[in-house]
Amino acid sequence: MAQPWKIIESIPTDEGALELRQRGERDFLIMIGPQILMNSLANRSEVVLGQLGCEHLKESVTPRVLVGGLGMGFTLKAVLDTLPGSAQVVAAELNRTVVEWCRGPLAALTENAVNDPRVTIEIGDVAHRIRRTAVNGGEARFDAIILDLYRGPHAKTDAKNDPLYGSRAIENMRAALKPCGVVAVWGEQYDESFSKRLQSAGFTVTTDRPGRGGLRHAVFVAHLKQSKKSGKHAS
Repeated sequence: MAQPWKIIESIPTDEGALELRQRGERDFLIMIGPQILMNSLANRSEVVLGQLGCEHLKESVTPRVLVGGLGMGFTLKAVLDTLPGSAQVVAAELNRTVVEWCRGPLAALTENAVNDPRVTIEIGDVAHRIRRTAVNGGEARFDAIILDLYRGPHAKTDAKNDPLYGSRAIENMRAALKPCGVVAVWGEQYDESFSKRLQSAGFTVTTDRPGRGGLRHAVFVAHLKQSKKSGKHAS
């Protein structure tokens, strides 16, 4: 008989209660309202996202990576495991409580990845961070931008104005990347329109569907081609 879920903490948000639940030693849920955002025992796509987003940087001297969304820290852990010890990783998370969970009850799941010395935590909207980097340019740009947010691109995404997955946001990501940089994005399912928007902006796009059978999430990996356009950004 399955153990009941225990609510570790619940905080109010505009979208409903954000809750961390636990049963057993390593079985956790993060929920918002009635929606399950993440289960600690189903993290394959998050791990693959981090690996594929950074595999081109294994031999880099001082790569810079932006991770948008912390969740339980599995994507961040995969990023750190793939990168060299000299890397610099900025992890942008909207909710400070999620960071506290990753440093507290969830820490053992990722060997406390959030406290790795290569990591800088920023509380705020990753879309704002990308726009700021696109404007500033130079050495502030990233070798990879990895988006692991609980809402990925989907059929109803505003193709132009969505702050993360629309064409204007994609232009900002281009401008925030160094030459030959990579954007890796988690999606609940494959979205052809998002893939086409990335291609139109000068990226070569591949999609992975980790796992076997059942619901398989999508991992979009977009490699920036050097010859396409200049580093313009959208406001």
